[in-house]
Amino acid sequence: MSVLTTSVPERSLLLHHPFVRVALSGISFAALLAAPSFLPAYFVEIGFKLLLYIVLAEAWNLLAGYCGLVSLGSSSFFGLGAYVTVGLLNHTGSGIGLALAASALVAMTLALAMSRGLFRLRGLYFTVGTLALAEALRLLVVNVPWFGGATGLFVSADLPDVTELFRDAALLLVVASLVMTLATGSRFSVLLRAVRDDEDAASQVGVRAFRVKLAAFMVASALIAIAGGLQAIKLGAIEPYGSFGLQWSVDPLAIVIIGGLGMRFGAIVGAIFFVAIGELLADYPELHVAITGIILIILIRCAPRGLCGLLETALRRTGPTKVASS
Repeated sequence: MSVLTTSVPERSLLLHHPFVRVALSGISFAALLAAPSFLPAYFVEIGFKLLLYIVLAEAWNLLAGYCGLVSLGSSSFFGLGAYVTVGLLNHTGSGIGLALAASALVAMTLALAMSRGLFRLRGLYFTVGTLALAEALRLLVVNVPWFGGATGLFVSADLPDVTELFRDAALLLVVASLVMTLATGSRFSVLLRAVRDDEDAASQVGVRAFRVKLAAFMVASALIAIAGGLQAIKLGAIEPYGSFGLQWSVDPLAIVIIGGLGMRFGAIVGAIFFVAIGELLADYPELHVAITGIILIILIRCAPRGLCGLLETALRRTGPTKVASS
């Protein structure tokens, strides 16, 4: 009997081959599309929620984890996407795909318009600025009757069932994953990290920090807006306190911290954990908030890189793995 020693990095080389990664991605997407046909309606609902949260967390991780822009303004683009989507469906009769694409375009336009003022702010001031943007949009919607005021609006168009929405959310997740793969595996990822680590130093060596931040900001806003549009279609109604609710800014933050800030799969791991805890404690919402808060405190204190960081550390400590063969 001989002993074959294989290290973790050597075993993972195959997974990094482009063909293998494309094949695995295709298989995963096909499985997602087929899943609603075999799952009970309850699990399809949970799956839709999970996919939506992963997209929101991916967008937030792109901003905060890779570019250093800690935002609390996700709810502004989420609500904007919801209102633009419902408005187009109700008043133009456009298809869902066109309405969602338009919501992304409007969100990117808002991000472009607000970028000059927001990017003048650094650190905590930027975070507060994005929070103020979300609150300003909510107050605007509440006080303008055309948007339905405080009571909101109902979707008058025919709505798809949750199975179709699940597949739409899966497609959005694929787009978000492709964006994150390009952003974290190309030259652009170097620029993002340079701006995140030291914006002034990056500017001095020729990095156009404003353009880098703007690109990340616009892409993230588009993804969040489409997610907001899908949520509005699922509910069949929108109202300012729900669509622009603070939870759409805080939940992605919590998910990324739990999964791992700046980690490629942090959003996915964190979202699975977050949604699972939420469903297990669905009858005890106060306990859910308390437990989530405790978990965040423990991870920030003991594992700043989240669950993905803990897993990565454990794999490194495992070292060479011996596989017996005759």
